[in-house]
Amino acid sequence: QAHLVESGGGSVQTGGSLRLSCEAAGNTHDTNCMGWFRLPPGKGREAVAAIYATYGRQYYDHSVKGRFTISQDKAKNTAYLQMNSLKPEDTAVYYCVTDCRPGGYWDEEWMWNTWGQGTQVTVSS
Repeated sequence: QAHLVESGGGSVQTGGSLRLSCEAAGNTHDTNCMGWFRLPPGKGREAVAAIYATYGRQYYDHSVKGRFTISQDKAKNTAYLQMNSLKPEDTAVYYCVTDCRPGGYWDEEWMWNTWGQGTQVTVSS
């Protein structure tokens, strides 16, 4: 099983940008699919984006489409989430995920076997 380490969180003002990184160590053959979820304060966990390297596809929640970009460097076993035009409602703990199960949709939590520890993103108005 892969072990995930996230970095790149922090505090920015509305309209700012951040790039999150997620490095996988260990059993990295599981990283053909990687994604990001987030947990806003006082709310449930939300799917943000996912990338399937085998198929060359990316998926986004409607709330971030056009502002966030997910990418992956397979040579470095690292996924990235470039976040632009940040809004206060993007404030959350962001979790990297990998090792997806077949048969579900990318935005379902049960699909993902491996989760990172989370990194805080705070956007102030």
